[in-house]
Amino acid sequence: MKHLLVQAGCGLRAASRVIESLGECLGVPWEVPAPTTARTWLLRIAYYQLQRPKEQAADWVWMIDHTVQIGQERCLAVLGIRLSQLPPAGTALQLEDLELLNLLPVEHSDKHVVRQQLEGTVSQTGVPRAILSDHGGDLKGGVEGFRQDHPQTSHLYDVTHKAACLLKGRLEKDPRWKSYAARVGQTKFQTQQTELAFLVPPSQRSKARYMNLAPLLRWGQQTLAVLDQPPASVLSFCCRARLEEKLGWLREYRAALAQWSEYQALLEAAVDVVRRHGYSAHAAAQVDAALRPLVHTDTGETLRSELVQFVQTESACVPPGQRLPGSTEILESSFGKLKSLSGEHSKGGLTGLILSLGALVGKLDQATVTKALLEVPWKRAQQWIQSHLGPTFAAKRRLAYAAQPAQQK
Repeated sequence: MKHLLVQAGCGLRAASRVIESLGECLGVPWEVPAPTTARTWLLRIAYYQLQRPKEQAADWVWMIDHTVQIGQERCLAVLGIRLSQLPPAGTALQLEDLELLNLLPVEHSDKHVVRQQLEGTVSQTGVPRAILSDHGGDLKGGVEGFRQDHPQTSHLYDVTHKAACLLKGRLEKDPRWKSYAARVGQTKFQTQQTELAFLVPPSQRSKARYMNLAPLLRWGQQTLAVLDQPPASVLSFCCRARLEEKLGWLREYRAALAQWSEYQALLEAAVDVVRRHGYSAHAAAQVDAALRPLVHTDTGETLRSELVQFVQTESACVPPGQRLPGSTEILESSFGKLKSLSGEHSKGGLTGLILSLGALVGKLDQATVTKALLEVPWKRAQQWIQSHLGPTFAAKRRLAYAAQPAQQK
């Protein structure tokens, strides 16, 4: 069950069904835990991971961000890793490398609230060496306020979000981008129920759009190649005239797609270097070496220069021989696993499953699971949920509809 929920990313119901189906296939009459039972196990383990004492040290790096839900409630997650426990250079961080240091749901968040939350986390690890965030308004203000009392803490800007901001700044000023995105949307609608459905463009995301443009640009480039020289496999399903009718408009954006794809390649390369090597005295040179072969235009050269300068600035606080994490992608990955685990409930505001984040990160071996289930009764995890979270959206909805007159029901 643990591996299905944590490693495989199954939901609670799906995990129970997988175990049941596996038993039927193997002819083993084992008892299958109900989804509610699996939920209590998971939350007890997560509570243990969250509450167990952490090492007090001066080399902690915190990664912070708010979980994204609907409604007013927000939850600040603080994940951490000690510099002495970083994986070797060239290796990206994994979920098991991090520890959940704090989980702080609130109804309202601003820089003052974030500052108080960070001060509260000091009791877990001591004052951190650095805090890594996406520089969102309340996070940035909260960390800067925290640093007034703890100037030894550096505030690092996540390279992934910086790359997205650089791309956003360029595309939003380019009138071709807006029209291209509109044409892509029209083409998706016009082809998804036709014989050209196998060439339908990818969906455009409304959230974190500029962090997820690679599939959209790749589709444009690859579909242009199909238009230029339609392979026999494509012509067996449709004629050239049909291709031109629905997709010929892409030729107007050939030069733009080449430019945007150059931007994307440069940004992906810079993010990959920082993801694997972090910020250090050598980071700017490493990024520069990775980007130079990818530059083909003057605009690409400008972007390369900006990325190298950014990495050099963020690395200025890192002494020789030391490196600090520079990407919060692993934190975003933990949120993705939490969303997968929550399933449809993720669209209904914060629920008690937010606590399960503690079981999605860190080393979770058999000894840890056994100790957690022996030491943490369900009531303790339940008390944490009740004290930190108000009524769920589902509970509020039931109360709202229960108040209606019987005739309206």
